[in-house]
Amino acid sequence: MSKEKLTLHSSQYLEALVNNDSKIIRKIYDEIFPGVCSYIIKNRGSQEVAEDIFQKGLIQLMVRYKNEPFIINGTFKAYFFTVCRNIWRRELRSSKLRVTNSTIVELKGEDDDFAVTALEQERWELFSEKLKELSENCRKVLSFYFSKITYSEIKTKMNYQSETVVRQRVFKCKKKLIEIITKDKRFKNLKEL
Repeated sequence: MSKEKLTLHSSQYLEALVNNDSKIIRKIYDEIFPGVCSYIIKNRGSQEVAEDIFQKGLIQLMVRYKNEPFIINGTFKAYFFTVCRNIWRRELRSSKLRVTNSTIVELKGEDDDFAVTALEQERWELFSEKLKELSENCRKVLSFYFSKITYSEIKTKMNYQSETVVRQRVFKCKKKLIEIITKDKRFKNLKEL
């Protein structure tokens, strides 16, 4: 049996989740799960954990889209992978806190977890959108900076005269990014309560 090749717009994937379209949901599993699973296994997870994270991602997208439809800029595959990656990172941070904390910690309910994960995803989207509004130079400098590349390496890659120039440029670019993020009306809604 040959697999039918479907090319869909991101909104069609989201609609399929809301309408429980098994054919397209199967396509999502077939095309995206292997990458998500590989990422989670490489980052201290297992196949079973990857399946849970994938499910949480699907549910999060479905609930969020059902409550307030949104547009995905880019491919559904890349967007959904980022959703799953962010859920996994949050789980890792959460489990690290639970394991290392000697006091009793009240575990949050799954509904709270979904809400927080959705909020983090919206913050990431706002950050990514506003990063694109910066000059190409600022985007490159901040990309290197956020990737933990040393000032010395940034100096070489960007052909700057000194590390001091790099530090000043990083500072100015971060300041500009913060400024345009905080001016966005969505920022107030996305701040932590």
